[in-house]
Amino acid sequence: MKSEGIVAELQKLKNPEKARLLGRFFKCAKGEYGEGDIFWGIMVPLQRQVAKKYFQEADLKDAQKLLDSPVYEQRLTGLLMLVLKFGKADEKLRKVVYNFYLKNTKRINNWDLVDLTAPKIVGGYLLNKDRKILYKLARSKNLWERRIAVLATFMFIRDNQFADSLKISEILLNDKHDLIHKAVGWMLREIGKRDIKAEEKFLQKYYRAMPRTMLRYAIEKFPERKRKKYLEK
Repeated sequence: MKSEGIVAELQKLKNPEKARLLGRFFKCAKGEYGEGDIFWGIMVPLQRQVAKKYFQEADLKDAQKLLDSPVYEQRLTGLLMLVLKFGKADEKLRKVVYNFYLKNTKRINNWDLVDLTAPKIVGGYLLNKDRKILYKLARSKNLWERRIAVLATFMFIRDNQFADSLKISEILLNDKHDLIHKAVGWMLREIGKRDIKAEEKFLQKYYRAMPRTMLRYAIEKFPERKRKKYLEK
């Protein structure tokens, strides 16, 4: 299996000092959202190099082996290979990769893993398809599935399709988790970059009810005077 070679290559890149820093940054202590994750301290650009080297020869069994690992870098490298494989695939294989991704959402269990992959695989596959699955994910009890739902819409936003992003933002308005507040605010900000009227229409309706972090992310690029106006209200 190619996964064995991938793991061996990643092992050579271990950096214990960075591993300690990443463990704190990604909240893997007991009771935190990344509890149980093991870090090898490998930076993303190096993981991309490994993924690029192996993605064509590796199959989904190799990806599954990596995703089943408690080591964060193994899971991310496996996911980065899926992104590369999806980008080169025909429609039939894209569907296979998309379905494989959704079957493994419990292993895509940190914000970085979601953000680097969900827009390209889930959003990319659904760009011109039915998107009901995103509404199911948005209502999931699983934090990462909810983040996948909103981050997948980034691909739609880039195509100037805002409706699903706004509807899912509305669903997640009262979410309890800070990582969802940040994700929703980020997507609202991205809408505003392309259509400020669309973002402000949403904000005018909901800004009083939005968590503070969500609002701050959404209005981050506003002129200072307008930004303060929203925060003061």
